[in-house]
Amino acid sequence: MDLYSKIDADIKAAMLAKDRIRLQALRGIKKEFIEGKTAPGSNGELSDEAAMKILAKMAKQRRESARIYNEQNRPELAQTELDECEIIEAYLPKALSDEELTAELTAIIASTGASSPADMGKVMGVATKALAGRADGRAISAKVRELLAK
Repeated sequence: MDLYSKIDADIKAAMLAKDRIRLQALRGIKKEFIEGKTAPGSNGELSDEAAMKILAKMAKQRRESARIYNEQNRPELAQTELDECEIIEAYLPKALSDEELTAELTAIIASTGASSPADMGKVMGVATKALAGRADGRAISAKVRELLAK
């Protein structure tokens, strides 16, 4: 079952369970998937890779909104955003731990032959593709900078 079909099935289950927040988050996901399918340049299909990029973007947006709501002293709105983010993240692959990220990046640095901070662009190009959806871009960048500085 592809991700789009799984979201459809989960929407039906959320409707039956009368889970308002879950239903709202899943409908938002489906909306983004439909927009991705009908976007110019797409062939009416949505690959699981493209779907993962959409989900990662949505989760990042929810975290950022929650941060802003907390700054504006609106904890009830922040909590709603965090709840939706948690539901969205359930469909993403498990994030890498710091040790796993270090191991993956060490292997990528070795395979690209990078040896100094000047080679960061070469490493980042490979790393962002290889670790898409499993690690945040800022975390990858910081860890690459740290590893290349040694």
